Amino acid sequence: MAELHDVTDANFDAEVLQPGTLALVDFWGDHCPACRQISPVLKQLAADYAGRVKILKLHAAENMQTSARYGVRAMPTVLAFRDGEVRGQLVGARKKADFEDLISGMLGG
Repeated sequence: MAELHDVTDANFDAEVLQPGTLALVDFWGDHCPACRQISPVLKQLAADYAGRVKILKLHAAENMQTSARYGVRAMPTVLAFRDGEVRGQLVGARKKADFEDLISGMLGG
């Protein structure tokens, strides 16, 4: 399984918002059981989509600026970005197929 890379307020724009970039960003927290539950799924997706979609983690409490910018109020919140724009969102523990559908939507248009 691939390792998930961390993104922060400082490098979010460079890692996620650039033209041509497809990224799934997991806004997570330390005391979030659902965050721990989806982590292995996201790691598997990072391996499955390596080279096509960035799968990133952002610690919501440590990166309040970005969390507030996207209105993240619950964790986990996973946002799908394409070309700097949010193209989809999932909140809470979800099945792998839900994340795959989100990624398919980004890849397809």
